[in-house]
Amino acid sequence: MIQRPRGTRDFGPAEMSRRRKVEEAMREICHRFGFGEVVTPTFEQSELFTLRSGQSIIDEMYVFKDKGDREMALRPEITASVIRFFVSEMSNQPKPLKLYYVGNCFRYENPQSGRYREFFQLGAELIGSENPETDAEVISLAVHCIRASGLQDFHVRVGHIGVMKSLVLREVQDPVVAGKVLRMVDKEDFDAMGDMFDANSLSRNLFDRITTLADTRGGTEILDSVDDAEAQQYLKELFEILKLQGVEDVELDLGIVRGLDYYTGMVFEIDAPKLGAEKQILGGGSYTLSELFGGEAVFSTGFAIGIDRVMLALEAEQEQPEYTPLDAYVVPTEDAMRKYAFAITSKIRSKGLRADVDLMRRSMSKNLKYAASAGARFAVIVGKEEMAKRSVTLRDMKSGEQTLVPADFVADELEKLLSKG
Repeated sequence: MIQRPRGTRDFGPAEMSRRRKVEEAMREICHRFGFGEVVTPTFEQSELFTLRSGQSIIDEMYVFKDKGDREMALRPEITASVIRFFVSEMSNQPKPLKLYYVGNCFRYENPQSGRYREFFQLGAELIGSENPETDAEVISLAVHCIRASGLQDFHVRVGHIGVMKSLVLREVQDPVVAGKVLRMVDKEDFDAMGDMFDANSLSRNLFDRITTLADTRGGTEILDSVDDAEAQQYLKELFEILKLQGVEDVELDLGIVRGLDYYTGMVFEIDAPKLGAEKQILGGGSYTLSELFGGEAVFSTGFAIGIDRVMLALEAEQEQPEYTPLDAYVVPTEDAMRKYAFAITSKIRSKGLRADVDLMRRSMSKNLKYAASAGARFAVIVGKEEMAKRSVTLRDMKSGEQTLVPADFVADELEKLLSKG
């Protein structure tokens, strides 16, 4: 038996129904905010991702040579693809550009709860401007997407990379070492950072200042402790706009750092506490990336939501809704009734309801058992006596209650009953 690859999953109809419901709710929010959907290739030239994240990401990617001996990679994320698309085909369009995407990504890492080798993201990029208004718009979109998913318990943290970056670059003269410090803060690997400080004869006083800043969290009152006046004013304006947009329960977290040079200012994350150690379900921030791909420098703000983790958080937080794949299952009582059963099924489907019909030529009793096991909400029984009266019998598969209804109005009656729950 051939097994599925490690770190991947198969999703059955019940799980896909839940996932599509969450995705569609988020898509609707993106459309309300004026974001349009884009689709990019599942594989790209590997250079696209090494330019963005450095050569070290090669070890985390699925890389292969195509028949033209070109090095390709399954995408480990989608932001780079969107910006490549922007540079090559959309750079002359009016700004700002508001784009969103939904897709699968691939990373070769050790699978564990909430981490897979194939995972799914919904993300958004607002391209064209760097100011508190655009950052607030993207944060607000992200928060509304998470709300639309149905998740109740989540935590929004917003910071500014300039606060930590200015401290490190001011005190650490070697830019290579400074970059390593920022990457270690990003990964919260303070033990390794302490060893590096000792190896490079860096001040332990500076180490303490960095770790203290990384632990600085709270409301806007902590802005008074921010040394960077530009970042301080920027964050004040950002939080004022967020409040006007109905996004108030936000924590200021000066420890959010990105270890990559193209991040320029605001950074934010959303956590789902019920997930424990792997609680982050969204990460984002402002950046400039287009010049790496041959375009002019354009400021952007974006985020990516881990759909898999959102689904896990929903499962941990609330009872999953019952899966009912069919509104109606049409049961002919005998062979002579089959042609009528197909006509009734067509009427029901034309109303936009989900209907199926016996295709296995089962007996009536076996069909009713199948309807129950298939999760049909109602059975529509097409019998000889009923059809003589141009009627069918509706059977509630939960209560067992049966009702005789005119065949021409069976879809209307089903719609009415389903609307009542």
